This record gives sequence, structure tokens and C-alpha cells, in this order.
Amino acid sequence: MSPAEAGRLVLVTGGAGFIGSNLVDALIERGCRVRVVDNFSTGRRENLNPRAELIEAEVQDTAALARAMSGVDCVFHVAALPRIPLSIAHPMETHMANAVGTLSALIAARDSGVRRFVFSGSSSVYGAQERMPLVETMTPNPLNPYALQKYMGEQYTRMFHRLYGMETLTLRYFNVYGPRMTTEGAYTTVIAAFLKTRRMGRPLEIHGDGEQTRDFTHVSDVVAANLLAMDCEAADGRALNVGYGRNVSVNRIAALIGGPTVRAEARKGDMRDTLADTSAARATLGWIPRISVEQGIADLLKAEVPA
Repeated sequence: MSPAEAGRLVLVTGGAGFIGSNLVDALIERGCRVRVVDNFSTGRRENLNPRAELIEAEVQDTAALARAMSGVDCVFHVAALPRIPLSIAHPMETHMANAVGTLSALIAARDSGVRRFVFSGSSSVYGAQERMPLVETMTPNPLNPYALQKYMGEQYTRMFHRLYGMETLTLRYFNVYGPRMTTEGAYTTVIAAFLKTRRMGRPLEIHGDGEQTRDFTHVSDVVAANLLAMDCEAADGRALNVGYGRNVSVNRIAALIGGPTVRAEARKGDMRDTLADTSAARATLGWIPRISVEQGIADLLKAEVPA
């Protein structure tokens, strides 16, 4: 970012959440002024950078969004009700947050003359595919309400470029983990769940045979992709994979975290495997992921050991 660009105002929806709060910190460190919209349904007040301006509101609150967009150069729409099991149990609630919330944010951004809109998408839109790695030219095949809602969000994001000329991008995240990830309720990832279970001295619960694989992506790499997306040349509504580019099994994650394991029934609506082809993100953003899952988990385990 050039000195002339420093100090511009950006908006992060969900800026008190796991990914959002890490992004807010990085934006402030780069010299941006940051405004956050969050209702704290999944975000935590202690995550929020005190130098960020807060508007506490639902992402579907059009009046609050209109205020939030005033003077904003770039919107990072991170707010969501994540996780597949929650969407299966509560499809309407998650639809309102994930699909309607995204459309509301896009409309508010358009009406306020926002230059660029970066949408936090999900690799779950791919669903079941016949081959790996997953590449953006594949036809999406959502297997659950969350995946479908995320696909609707990226389609709206693409459409707002085509219809209204907004600069828009979707970043399809692959299994993000790292500092501040949620460890409670229906929002947990397998790494977070395993770390919590290990902390409690209980066996790690592996669903199915444990050979299902995921492309685990460290939150710092996801933040780096967002920072690059703020000013990259191509912002024509396209979707870009943001993954490490290597998949590992749930059994391997359990081994890295350590401790005894138990088996549980396989979860409905889950993809069997994920693996990102990241060549488009490399070409469009100049983005290269840096942190392997081995390093990332080692860092998380080290952070849990008292000094």
C-alpha cells in the first residue's frame, strides 16, 4: 500500500469473528481506518481491535449497513453463520445471515458508491466432484444449505459486477484454522474440536473412517489473500480458491494433535475430500500460502502450553 492510500476507510463485516478480527488487525497495521459491523452472534468482543470503529448490528439491517458504508473504499464481507451441521439444523436462520445478509451488504455497498467488494466464500460450494484438485472452472455442486447459501452469495457478488459495474471478488476459503478460531458450539472446525477435547483430557472423536481429507489453510494466509484482493487488477466478479494446496486426512490431524481417539458416525452433507488448485489466486493476486498444517498445529499447541 502506498503512503497516499494509507488511511483510507475499509469495512469488515463480522470483524469480531475468527477470520474477520485477524483481518481487521492486519488492515490497521497497514494504516487503514477500519469500521466493523458485527452482532456478536459468533464474534467475540475481546477479538475486536480497539482502534476499529464498531457498528453493532445484524448484517441484514439495511439502515445500519447504509451508515456503515458511508465513505468506505473497500468492503470485506466476512460475516456469516458458518458450519454445515448448523445449516442443516437451522436452514432458514443461516439463509437469512448468509444469503440475504450478503445481498443486503452488496446493495448497501452499491448505493454508497463503494469501490470494491471482497466476499468470503467457501470451498463447500464444490460439493462432490469426480477429480482433485478443485479448480474454479468446475460446476459447483452444493451438498448442504451452508454450501448453497455461500454459492448464492458468490453468484450475487458476480452479478453486481455485471449489472452495476462494482469491482467484486469471491475468495473461496478452504478449511481455515488458527488463532481465535471458535471452539464452542456448532461453529467448530475439526482442529478446534480436537484441541478442545485434548485440553479436557478426553479422546478425539473421529467421524467415519477418518480418511476424509481437507485442505487446511492458516488464517494468516487467508488474511494475506484478502489484503492482496483489495487492490488487484482483476475484480470482475470471479471466484478464487484460497487453500494451502495440499490435503491431509482427519486421522493425520488427530495424530498431529496427539492423544487417544474414538470413532463416531459419519456426518451427513459433508464433502469426502477437498484440495485447492491455487494457480488462479497465484496469477490474479500474486498470493502464495506460507504455513503448512504441521507448522500451524505445532504453533497452536505451543500457544496452549503455559510459559
